[in-house]
Amino acid sequence: MQFVITAYDGEGKLDRRMEVRPRHLEKMAEMGAHIICAGGLLDDEGKMKGSLLVTEFKDREELDAYLACEPYVTGGVWEKIEVERMNVVILKGEKA
Repeated sequence: MQFVITAYDGEGKLDRRMEVRPRHLEKMAEMGAHIICAGGLLDDEGKMKGSLLVTEFKDREELDAYLACEPYVTGGVWEKIEVERMNVVILKGEKA
């Protein structure tokens, strides 16, 4: 199952995000097989305000288990997290 995770940082959490970021990137490397693409959401000034991930997990329970140990969650960076199912049809210009 593929999911889009849109996660928004809490107000004034940019410094906290940067502090937790190395652990977040380590977790992303561990989750490599589950991550289709991921990146930071930017505000109008180009500063990070959240994250967007396109992922693939066996089911929602497996996704929730990942979120429970995601450093941006446990580290108090992400305040609002939206999860939606997705069907990736085109990946890097090619049919998936």
